[in-house]
Amino acid sequence: MPIHPTAVVSPEARIAASADIGPYCIIGPQVEIGERTRLMAHVYVEGPTWIGEDNIFFPYSTVGVASQDLKYRGEWAETRIGNRNRIREFVTIHRGTEGGGRLTSIGDDNLLMAYVHIAHDVRVGDHVVLANGVTVGGHVVIGDWAVIGAFTGLHQFCRVGRHAMIGGYSVITQDVLPYSLTCGQRDVKVYGANRTGLVRRGFPEATIESLQRAFRLLTRSGLNTSQAVARIREEVPPCPEIEELLEFIAASERGVIK
Repeated sequence: MPIHPTAVVSPEARIAASADIGPYCIIGPQVEIGERTRLMAHVYVEGPTWIGEDNIFFPYSTVGVASQDLKYRGEWAETRIGNRNRIREFVTIHRGTEGGGRLTSIGDDNLLMAYVHIAHDVRVGDHVVLANGVTVGGHVVIGDWAVIGAFTGLHQFCRVGRHAMIGGYSVITQDVLPYSLTCGQRDVKVYGANRTGLVRRGFPEATIESLQRAFRLLTRSGLNTSQAVARIREEVPPCPEIEELLEFIAASERGVIK
């Protein structure tokens, strides 16, 4: 097992034989690291934390440390990270709290660029890109294939739908619709479907056009949300993506950005 002699590793940690622990890393007890995962240098991991296979953690990233939530009193909570993630320099990932299910989780195949902050009880799906300096408040849920631009802040308890694209420097205080292109600071708006991302991922043109029609009704028709949803059901050809959009709206507790 390649562990650099300057690394400090708890004897209670469980590290796969093919994992690579670089110089000056610190790994605490109740940490499990999977096959071929690499900690480059100066990475700090505190348990309980489970890290899967083929991940790479760049220097000065911090994983599994206690929440900044003032209600946190040291209760047992954990961090789980899947496979094939790239965690860049100075990323901070905090473990869960009692008030949020005691779990912070990150799925598979994600890219967290430099200085990203993942707060307590956040759930990140798969194939997500968080650009430099994205700050994710506690209890946020980010769906698969979402892309969030640099220096965007997400308020606690917000949700980001699947395949959404959020422009850089945005301030998100409500739920972000799936498949949407959303951007703004004081006046955050939806600018239609995330066409470029959907085309790249092979969505049919008919599906993209249905989503565009749905977003036009939600954002440009002058209807309130309930009226727009009714019109979408009447006028937009049904497909799984439209149904997902409408279910997302119905489940929102903070309201959705339109």
